[in-house]
Amino acid sequence: MVTGERVALPGVIGGARTRTTRAVAVAVDTLLVLVGVYDDVADAEADYELVGDLHTEAGLIDAYDAAVIARGDTGKTRIVKKHETPTRVGGVLGGGVGLATGLAVALFPFAAVGGGLLAGTTAGGAILGAVTGHAAAGMSRHDLKELGEHLDAGTAGLIVVAVSDMGAKVERSMKRAEKIEQKELEADVSAIERDAAGP
Repeated sequence: MVTGERVALPGVIGGARTRTTRAVAVAVDTLLVLVGVYDDVADAEADYELVGDLHTEAGLIDAYDAAVIARGDTGKTRIVKKHETPTRVGGVLGGGVGLATGLAVALFPFAAVGGGLLAGTTAGGAILGAVTGHAAAGMSRHDLKELGEHLDAGTAGLIVVAVSDMGAKVERSMKRAEKIEQKELEADVSAIERDAAGP
């Protein structure tokens, strides 16, 4: 006889890791984060375009997020370009924030997003907060620290969040990077959407 006990049964379904209990199944996407360090923003932007072209050619334009960050002379970090997967939080809630942007803000909490694009809207702030929290929670503190230190080494960076089987191709597209770091990120997209939507 089965009692109210919940037992986790890890497995893989359709490329996504799942955590299953007898009551509920939650899909957790395991994604790759690739972070490239650049001496020049133009080089990071050029590789950003190559990563976009790669996903377009593969028919996966809706399967990645990317953000180019730049550090000014004062040390302030800003996000100068970003692509969010329309089927993830940005498209569903209209906030224009994806996991790459959330990760950039997790690494650099005071980063300006698109010249303060989201700062003036409560909804935008809630979405950014939810995505940033989940992006940070999907990685270990050690990995986050390493990525932050990695990006501190350059004047610009490219953050790409992609499906695992595109990792090697994305890395080859980041040909202008001085260094590339790769980490795993686990994201429960439905939970992000719920948190971003608010009460």
